Amino acid sequence: MQRRTLLISATVLPLGGCGFQLRQPPHLAFSSIALTGFAPRSLLAAELREQLGRQVRVLETPDKADVVLHALEDLRERSVVASTSTAQVREFQLRIKFHFNARTPGGRELIPRAELLVSRDLSYSETAALAKEAEEALLYRSMQSELVQQIMLRLAAVREI
Repeated sequence: MQRRTLLISATVLPLGGCGFQLRQPPHLAFSSIALTGFAPRSLLAAELREQLGRQVRVLETPDKADVVLHALEDLRERSVVASTSTAQVREFQLRIKFHFNARTPGGRELIPRAELLVSRDLSYSETAALAKEAEEALLYRSMQSELVQQIMLRLAAVREI
């Protein structure tokens, strides 16, 4: 038992000394934000609201918020990348394109118009169409989470409000 405890502490203790710590969400310098321009049931807006809600208040009215994040374009695309000589699709490219800006309620620009693009390749097989459809949904969710993290990093860079 003592040997086991010694072995565990020998592997864990050096991690504390080297400065290792789990990744933390970026710190935001404002206390409230409003999201505008999103589609009514946007999955991206819902995940963004959830992430932002952990640090700041997410308000419905932009005139009372410190920062207004305005979605200009939120687009999901799927295009054929490779096909066989018999025109059967072998590979798709999935993309999420998001254009946005951030400003104060008074109109001062905090983040000028920015474009974020996340893409993934998806192999395809007609024999496994249902499984590939589920894989596509998982990839879109993963891409959306990555996009939310990129937006959070950009918002964390805003220092003067």
